[in-house]
Amino acid sequence: MKKLLLIFSSFVFITSCSVDPEIKPIIGEDDVKEIVPPGWPAPVYTYSTNTLTADGFTLGRTLFYDPILSADNTISCGSCHQQFAAFAHSGHDVSHGINGLLGNRNAPVLQNLNWNPTFMHDGGILNIEVMPLAPITNPVEMNETMTNVVAKLSSSGKYKQLFTKAFGSDLVNSQRIFRAIAQFMGTMYSYNSKYDLVKSGKESFTAQEQSGYNLFVQKCASCHTEPLFTDYQFRNNGLSVNVAYNDSGRAHITGAAADRYKFKTPSLRNIEKSEPYMHDGRFTSLNQCLEHYNSGIVASPTLETQLVGGIPLTPQNKADLIAFLKTLTDTKYLTDSRFSDNNF
Repeated sequence: MKKLLLIFSSFVFITSCSVDPEIKPIIGEDDVKEIVPPGWPAPVYTYSTNTLTADGFTLGRTLFYDPILSADNTISCGSCHQQFAAFAHSGHDVSHGINGLLGNRNAPVLQNLNWNPTFMHDGGILNIEVMPLAPITNPVEMNETMTNVVAKLSSSGKYKQLFTKAFGSDLVNSQRIFRAIAQFMGTMYSYNSKYDLVKSGKESFTAQEQSGYNLFVQKCASCHTEPLFTDYQFRNNGLSVNVAYNDSGRAHITGAAADRYKFKTPSLRNIEKSEPYMHDGRFTSLNQCLEHYNSGIVASPTLETQLVGGIPLTPQNKADLIAFLKTLTDTKYLTDSRFSDNNF
């Protein structure tokens, strides 16, 4: 009996004094670098005040995929930003939040974010480090407060260790949370598509892809500027107003009538994989998008001037453009294990 008590008491002592196992970085320091591909402009955001490290990246990725950031611990950033869909929300026209609530906009793709001067479809956020604040506090998305997020993370042995490794102490605060997520999301570089290989002289377009590229340069490139395939400006591209949302776009931020129904020009990189399309996810195919510009432009006072009358496209034009757009798919990015859900 004494022997059993001794064994039992030893077990209680060991388990009560146990600590979380050491968490090692998911990648090495050589795998976390600030990159500016050849021919690209300088990024807007750099890591001059947010030192990029493997431990910071590891913390950021863990937070990105952890539903602890939501009020009921069911929704993570990764719930609406899926890697295989270029970190958009495949098959969902608008974002889905806690308790099955729906937002009013399509979850945007996440790629090459360090070049963005603004974020969200209306440009309401100006810095990548505060971008997560919007979905975390949005009542139809994660519906949480930063006070609660900090409290939950501070009570976690796992996160105490992760914050210590990333920042030198186990202090959890909003700035550290956002900076870690910025280290993860900011290094989501997509620059290894067939298009990029063609531009570097390593591959060649097919005849149809080349035809599509030529059409793109003539008809699309003034807004979808190479190499990022966006100029980050806000435009009314002739969509009819979705009466379910009556979303005023950029005017929601500026209050200016001249900005009504203008939305940020999205990047076309990985567009093949990021359906549905437009700010409200109304189109489910690239053909539908192109047909909108061919025959569906709705006139309004703020319509982009170059879209007046639409962009005439024959069926062959559309087929060629789609062939080219598919060369913007970066399979390496969509399958890169560094960005995959590997929470623990």
